[in-house]
Amino acid sequence: QVQLVESGGGLVQAGGSLRLSCAASGPSFSSYAMAWFRQAPGKDREFLVAISWRGGQTYYADSVKGRSTISRDNAKNMVFLQMNNLKPEDTATYYCAARADRGPVAGPIQPNYWGRGTQVTVSS
Repeated sequence: QVQLVESGGGLVQAGGSLRLSCAASGPSFSSYAMAWFRQAPGKDREFLVAISWRGGQTYYADSVKGRSTISRDNAKNMVFLQMNNLKPEDTATYYCAARADRGPVAGPIQPNYWGRGTQVTVSS
């Protein structure tokens, strides 16, 4: 079983940047596709981006495409989400997620595991 802990959230002004981190513990992290989701108050959880188990493939939702970059370091069991040009509508709780899958990433994934989330607040 994989345990996921997010960090790096906080308060930032519109136009600013944040780098979210996700630390994973448990066996075979490198066999998992990883993703980031977010949930704003009163809204459904939204898929943002996924990365394949080796990091060679990524898939971005339109809402963050061009403003965000996902990466992973399998040697350190870490996943990162660099977010730039943040907007007030990016305010949400951001979740790291994992799916046991060594296949390609060509769209949103259905996670097996979730972190508890980290809050991102973007002020105007």
